Amino acid sequence: MRSSYSIRSLRVLLLSGLISLTTQKDVPDAFRLPRSEAVDNVNPLIGNGGDSPNGSGGMIPSTSPPFAMTRWVAQTTENYVSVTPYNYTATSIHGFQATHQPAIWMGESGQVVISPGAGQVQPKFDDRGMSFSHENEVITASYYSVNLNAIEGGHIFAEQSSTSRVGHLRFTFTDTRQPYVLVEATRASILGSSDTHNLTYPHGSIFINPDTREISGGNPERQDFIIAPLSTPAKQWSGYFCARFDQPFASWGVSQNNTLFDGQTRGNGTLLSGYATFTPEVVEVNVRIGVSFISVEQARKNLDIEIPDGNMLEDTAAATRSAWAEKLELIKIKGASKDQLQTFYTAFFHTLQYPYEQSEYGQYYSGYDDAVHQGVSYTGYSNWDTYRAEWAWLILFAPEKIPGMVQSMLQDYKEGGRLPMWKNIIETNIMVGSHADSLIAEAVLKGMTGFDLETAWEAVYNDATVPPVNDTTTVYFDRQENVDYEVRAGLTSVYEEKGWVADDIHSESASRTLDYSYDDFAVSVLAGLLNKSEEELFFRQRSLQNPFTIFNSLTGFMEARNASGAWAGPDNGWTEGDKWAYTFDVVHDTPGLIAHKGGNASFVEFLDEHFDGGHNDHTNEPSHHIPYLYSLAGAASKSQSRIRQIAESDYNASVNGLSGNEDCGQMSAWYLFSALGFYPVNPVSGQYVVGSPFFDEVEIQFPSSNATRLQIISEGAPSKPFVNSLTINGADIPSPVISHNQLLDGGRFEFTMSNRPQAWGSSTLNSKDNTGLTNEQDKTAQYHMTHIELR
Repeated sequence: MRSSYSIRSLRVLLLSGLISLTTQKDVPDAFRLPRSEAVDNVNPLIGNGGDSPNGSGGMIPSTSPPFAMTRWVAQTTENYVSVTPYNYTATSIHGFQATHQPAIWMGESGQVVISPGAGQVQPKFDDRGMSFSHENEVITASYYSVNLNAIEGGHIFAEQSSTSRVGHLRFTFTDTRQPYVLVEATRASILGSSDTHNLTYPHGSIFINPDTREISGGNPERQDFIIAPLSTPAKQWSGYFCARFDQPFASWGVSQNNTLFDGQTRGNGTLLSGYATFTPEVVEVNVRIGVSFISVEQARKNLDIEIPDGNMLEDTAAATRSAWAEKLELIKIKGASKDQLQTFYTAFFHTLQYPYEQSEYGQYYSGYDDAVHQGVSYTGYSNWDTYRAEWAWLILFAPEKIPGMVQSMLQDYKEGGRLPMWKNIIETNIMVGSHADSLIAEAVLKGMTGFDLETAWEAVYNDATVPPVNDTTTVYFDRQENVDYEVRAGLTSVYEEKGWVADDIHSESASRTLDYSYDDFAVSVLAGLLNKSEEELFFRQRSLQNPFTIFNSLTGFMEARNASGAWAGPDNGWTEGDKWAYTFDVVHDTPGLIAHKGGNASFVEFLDEHFDGGHNDHTNEPSHHIPYLYSLAGAASKSQSRIRQIAESDYNASVNGLSGNEDCGQMSAWYLFSALGFYPVNPVSGQYVVGSPFFDEVEIQFPSSNATRLQIISEGAPSKPFVNSLTINGADIPSPVISHNQLLDGGRFEFTMSNRPQAWGSSTLNSKDNTGLTNEQDKTAQYHMTHIELR
């Protein structure tokens, strides 16, 4: 994920010591139903701490079900690009926020904040904060509570749960002044991350109906509007809400620009809130808040559908907990410590949050044409990050969501003209490459259906052949404003003719060259699946030739090139990485890369130099596949060692338990796949490279599989990282590659583990032949990674 901070900043923080988690209150029995050990092991605070945007995973302790449209979270700060609504280092809570911020480096959109209080109504953020202690918090995947110190004395016990589109809050007032609840519609909005004084003031609306005990309104804030493509600006965008209370209002009013207007029932403008007070005798107030991207009326419908009148907070929390249990209980682990269980199941929790639902019971707002359409829609697509492993994880464990997620991207194409790169309500042009091509190809390859294949082909072909407007004159630097769709910038300036994106014309040219080459490979895979043989051949050839147009044989590294062909310098042209990470970034042609580096033995030495020299930076995605490349060069035991080292150093159950931004599940997906013992190095190959399973035994039930179960047996794995052998249903597996079909067919994967490096998959380490290709097992491993297994 794109940031302006050093991607190594967390290393300093980790070396200086982890922030420990204060002991929290026990979860009340009523909020532990249904029983689920897996859900009990979710710790939503993992990846939240740190004093800088890259000081943790950028996650928040929200209480919403999988893929929820809205995540509800206690608000400790006003969020913007690089800042989340809740941070563990804070000492006061200012309300409870319905956030649509999909990642720490993305902006907020259409949020609403519910803030309880007692005594004088406090509309201003700085004035309404109430102190709290982490010892008085309960934080789970489906329920949150905290005891707040009311500003004018006494305590407010706040509880929270939610469904996908509705928040459910309960406030209990003890020894306080007159209770009230404030509903904030709009605030000052910070644009970007570099200047907190760069503000806009969105104009919202508020309406109070004392007869129905409702406060409703709209908030058009969308912090990423400044980087939206010019042709699809989402001018009519707004987030809408309808809050319904269970207690009659004693009084009410509107706050505008931090001035209170008692008795007023409606308002329009900036810094806008509505509030309701309750009689001093009221001890408990329940409020349910429906949220919509379509209208206030739809927000009200969402409320009535998801949490109808009469539902208690316990009912809401139980339904959300059930949704998490249904997914997390698909995997059962033996031989893991408590910290390992928390790390694993919290990672699983993180991977099932994005993309998130944008449609509302058969209809959705599209910012691409400012219209409401029929169908299913999602947003929060961080494709540059998630194509690597997160999408493969979703195909395995949320296959029922994949058709809608793919169809949503195709609708974006039809309504806006392009597939999404990084969609946050609409496209934002963040990152590089057209990795929606990979997501679609992988879905089709792995048997996903329920979307229009011809439209899918049309869309990815468009990515691969139609350049952006003004392609030869627009740089498309990071978060560049006032440009249209970026897509494959540089497609016409040299890439089509010579094979590389020119560094003297476009930003991040070397990374673009490699990403476009991989995306071409994905397009060729889809073409082959659709029997388009001519297109398959064309894009396959381009994908295999173009990466090596920027391989500098004199230095042994990938390097950006200018339009003339001159080298642009080893440090130019990279996206969140450097020459070390990107020289290994030819995942669709590992044999070709090995050949360019002089054969298996030389390639293994180069990998050693990469790791031993401190160049591997797991805090960002370009490095995620690199430890697995040893296995494809006949040095599997070195993969096993490096994978365990990374898992140990970059993941744990503390508040700083993620070494880099979560990036919509990718950081966690790496850990999950690695813990199971395999990883999708080339996502559109239908193959996984074997690593080193972490636990004694894992039992998996895939939702889409008819198999009774998949057992992964690796006795002694917690203390024995090396693989001596692997059998699948009794058959020896000679090379460290397994197929998607083998996973879904289920049965028994049995690893024999050792505490010392073994010969399995490691012939290069025992051979003096620099090519390392004399062993048939290693030839097979390399073959699998460049040839597609069709389901």
